[in-house]
Amino acid sequence: MKEFNSEVEAADELHQAFKKLTDEISKVVIGQDDVVRLLLTSVFCQGHCLLVGVPGLAKTLLIQTIASALDLKFNRIQFTPDLMPSDILGAETLDKDRNFKFIPGPIFGNIILADEINRTPPKTQAALLESMQEYAVTIAGQKYELEKPFFVLATQNPIEQEGTYPLPEAQLDRFMFNVLLDYPAYDKEVDIVKSTTGDDKIEIKPVLTGAEISYFQHLVRKVPIADNVIEYAVSLVHKTRPNTDKAVQATNDYLEWGAGPRASQYLVLGAKCNALLSGKYSPDIEDVIAVAKPTLRHRVVRNFKAEAEGVSVDQIIDQLVKSN
Repeated sequence: MKEFNSEVEAADELHQAFKKLTDEISKVVIGQDDVVRLLLTSVFCQGHCLLVGVPGLAKTLLIQTIASALDLKFNRIQFTPDLMPSDILGAETLDKDRNFKFIPGPIFGNIILADEINRTPPKTQAALLESMQEYAVTIAGQKYELEKPFFVLATQNPIEQEGTYPLPEAQLDRFMFNVLLDYPAYDKEVDIVKSTTGDDKIEIKPVLTGAEISYFQHLVRKVPIADNVIEYAVSLVHKTRPNTDKAVQATNDYLEWGAGPRASQYLVLGAKCNALLSGKYSPDIEDVIAVAKPTLRHRVVRNFKAEAEGVSVDQIIDQLVKSN
């Protein structure tokens, strides 16, 4: 790993690495620049992501490409109603000498794609909790550490809700971001069809190693931040809580529950990383706003009035940002 003379030099290196990463990823994934930026932000913040989008928008391809560009081990878990926790974590089996031997499951990787996580029962969903929070799993009383960097990306299909098990709020809160993957623009879709219907082989060159990613994760936390920016982030989170002294009209009218302290933490971390990726050495309020929607949209609960009037979570967050 390259040695840096100062943290400023390391910050410049991260900014350049981000440009190289987006260039490599854009060879395969076209027209999803904002999504790629948020996913890389969560990686450098040591967070996890929930990716919501309809089928066919290259969610799996996106994560595979990011894993290749980051030179990390990628594992995909297809969640189904009959999936058991041991199918994810691994299990102890008897070897030929009749001794118990632990066989690691697919959770033992660097980037884990939990595909359609709401297709499996809560018991199996909860199996991810310890790994996401503690970076370890416990099997038969024995604790096994996961290799870092470790990043979970879970996908959900927003259309088909028949026979699904919605993630509880406590588990949703474990994800740093809730990223919406939308349809590509017309011209971008033309480019997608051109690049995917030929016979050209596209090679993704690794840009960062696992050790470099871990270093940059620590660097993000060291970024200095002004008190007024922290206070802005905390104030924004407090405004999501109905019937409190910080609540605004939109909060009391449309929200049942607000976000907890983890939202404030992730707003500040996300703002720090967003600043570094933009070539700045310290975040400002605009960096907090840039990560407000993906940080808050899965941490607030709309009430019946909001659903009846068709007011979306993003529209409520927009009103909160304007009032903050």
